[in-house]
Amino acid sequence: MHTIDDLALFPLSDVVLLPEVSVPLYIFEPRYRQMTRDALEGSMLIGMVTVRPDSVDQMAGDPPIFDIGCVGRIAHAQQRPDGTYQMMLIGEHRFRILEEPARDPEQLYRSARVALLEDVAPSTEAEFASMDLARETLLDLVGRLIRRIGSADDPAQAMEAFEKLESPRLVNALAQSIAFSPIERQQLVQADSIVGRCETLSELLRFRLAATSPADGGAPPLPN
Repeated sequence: MHTIDDLALFPLSDVVLLPEVSVPLYIFEPRYRQMTRDALEGSMLIGMVTVRPDSVDQMAGDPPIFDIGCVGRIAHAQQRPDGTYQMMLIGEHRFRILEEPARDPEQLYRSARVALLEDVAPSTEAEFASMDLARETLLDLVGRLIRRIGSADDPAQAMEAFEKLESPRLVNALAQSIAFSPIERQQLVQADSIVGRCETLSELLRFRLAATSPADGGAPPLPN
């Protein structure tokens, strides 16, 4: 089991990072400005974790968080004249928090010892067949959603781009780009295999399709 002994934690209520996708972040709180400086001077890694929905009102302190998150590597960071940062994180590995020890009084942000989690990949003929079926189902649902809500100028071209992606990248990219709620995205982060994440994503898309029936006038479009 690969571990990171001291990973900086960045708890947010509205952003969930997944492997192989990127998120832009604006860092303004003093504790997270310190976190960013330390990461830039060290490992370049930050652990993105989701605050539990019933604890969002505790964001100013150390709110309860889900124990599974995603390690992000800083791809770019620019400090602004006022000391804040514009940063781009790229997801690398899911992780599970093993321990969150007491921190030094001079350290304003949380950190933890974590175990890196590997996505379980298909290894048998039956598992590859299951992956192919899950991928086919997912692409069908995505195509239906794109046509339903008119999120692309050329639906066929959009689908062609999705179909070119390998299954892990396809699932993670869709999970990040579709406007799911943080708790829905957390379900995807916690899935321990690509097949499981694909199936969970398909279930979420079925709910989204049911909620965007033609009778209700549709829903907000997918981001490009």
